[in-house]
Amino acid sequence: MSDDPARVQEFFSARAADWDSRFPDDGPAYTAAVAALGLRPGDRVLDAGCGTGRALPPLRAAVGPSGTVLGADLTPAMLAAAVRAGRDGHGRLLLTDVSRLPLRPAALDAVFGAGLISHLPHPEENLRELARVVRPDGVLALFHPIGRAALAARHGRRLTADDLRAEPNLRSLLSGSGWRLTSYVDEDERFLALAARERDASSPG
Repeated sequence: MSDDPARVQEFFSARAADWDSRFPDDGPAYTAAVAALGLRPGDRVLDAGCGTGRALPPLRAAVGPSGTVLGADLTPAMLAAAVRAGRDGHGRLLLTDVSRLPLRPAALDAVFGAGLISHLPHPEENLRELARVVRPDGVLALFHPIGRAALAARHGRRLTADDLRAEPNLRSLLSGSGWRLTSYVDEDERFLALAARERDASSPG
């Protein structure tokens, strides 16, 4: 379910202090998902909705000291938790809404988004903004450390046909936003969808 920015900020502000301790075993899943981006030394990558910055260390390891790592989040408390954990040493933290990124067109090689899609207030528009800041053929990774069914069970709900992360829905959403779905994995232990930035001149950016 998509949320407006104020509700997202309220939700995560209340949970920032103990967020990492609630999910202590997710590190290897983040590292594996980052590896799937295929980043190279010197690449420029954004962690969109970075939260406490758990993806920043593997992102920095992937792009090396010559690369650029940015972490963007609209909740100050989550970024403060990232600083307390020392993850600001792996990338530059930006207090900003991913729907209005302070970045030039085609400034990035890749975007990583963990648990992002369900919190976007206007998914097609917001994914189009991510496409704007990524070069043609750049990569988007939409990730969650557990799959759709496991996540639904955790929250005591059932999967529905209108779930944005269902493959047909996500494929359509991405194709309308300047992306092309290239890989889709939805297993109990992870959800990972990869998409490439379209080169078509009519696509955004």
